[in-house]
Amino acid sequence: MDELPPVDYIALTRATYDALGYAPYQWAERPETPPWSPLEVPLAAATVALVGSGGAYRRGQVAFHWKDDTGIRRIPTDQPATDIRVTHFAYDLEPAREDPNIVFPVDRLRELVDEGVIGGLAPTAIGCMGGIYSVRRTEEELAPAIVAEVTAMDVDLALLVPV
Repeated sequence: MDELPPVDYIALTRATYDALGYAPYQWAERPETPPWSPLEVPLAAATVALVGSGGAYRRGQVAFHWKDDTGIRRIPTDQPATDIRVTHFAYDLEPAREDPNIVFPVDRLRELVDEGVIGGLAPTAIGCMGGIYSVRRTEEELAPAIVAEVTAMDVDLALLVPV
């Protein structure tokens, strides 16, 4: 099998937004790197929070809107991925709809708990819409909501699964 060339995600993102008729995509830049926060317990004892930006939501919840939906969806982690739905404007949904673990690996994380690789999985995971065009709304609405939810979970680490 031939090896595929790497994907230039910056160029792909710009082309995607240009095709949608938006102004050129403005990347958020931060002058300082956030401080490193080492894991304080062994991974095999750590409780993990799942945060997925692929537009995952639970059957029965309201789907994410087309763009700039800064809401979050709380998804119980004891339910199978077959109960998870996805909607997003920036990637091909077909594979993720066939297997939501592609963008929201809740089944895989439960397997890692069973295998003793991680200590536990938070009872609730967070789904959100990645690709929010408004940096301001991401910083003022989405990011604080995610931080508040994860902080309230009393977990050792958060796994962000970006799309």
